[in-house]
Amino acid sequence: MTETIIIAHRGESFDAPENTLSAIKLAWERNVQAVEIDIQQTKDSEIVVIHDKDTLRISGKKKTIKKSSLKELKLLNAGFYKEGNWDDERIPSLSEVLATVPENGKLIIEIKSDNNILQKLKYELSQSNLNTTQIELIAFDANTLAKAKQLMPEYRMLWLLSLDYRLPWWLALNNNRKLINKLNKLKLDGVDVWAGKLLTKSFISEIKKSGLCIYTWTVNDLEKAKSLIENGIDGITTDRAGWMMEQLKIS
Repeated sequence: MTETIIIAHRGESFDAPENTLSAIKLAWERNVQAVEIDIQQTKDSEIVVIHDKDTLRISGKKKTIKKSSLKELKLLNAGFYKEGNWDDERIPSLSEVLATVPENGKLIIEIKSDNNILQKLKYELSQSNLNTTQIELIAFDANTLAKAKQLMPEYRMLWLLSLDYRLPWWLALNNNRKLINKLNKLKLDGVDVWAGKLLTKSFISEIKKSGLCIYTWTVNDLEKAKSLIENGIDGITTDRAGWMMEQLKIS
């Protein structure tokens, strides 16, 4: 069981506001193995940690990330949407998050912006004190991820796939061999897929037999997590990472 890593989705987002320093630090305090975050680039070319293209959902005030400066974004309350007293929570920069990662921690970074973010991302990662094995990159856009791999081949990179997240499973069927061939062509290291009906034992097995890694998102159900671990999944992303590790007896 312990071969599967448990990944805190946007930090410990069940208990604290997603993608904030509070959520991320809480994950490390609970000895979570890995934290997943989302990054975007601001108007002044800074990298901030936020999922949405604008700030309305989390702060109650709408500012588009790519049209706003870091200084402007820092004025907003990033915990506005979450129950509890989070008035002092701010949207963190990537450098602030990198500084929190412990010696045995792994940070999984989802690239939400286009290719223009990559040079700045490479620089910020190079300025951190983290080993290359402590950083992994993921993205839905295969071309962005492939360019990131060319620029930063030292990091493991997984292609995010929705599979049957938005479509009925029978409409979302993929040709596994075609998928594996594309991953190899782009020199990517694996996939990070939606935990739907298409994420079968045979799908996991075929990916792994090809020497590729496979993670899944977002699993908050304990029995589902146990089943995926039995089927050989490499990583499970969850909103309740600390709780999940306790239930699975992972230390």
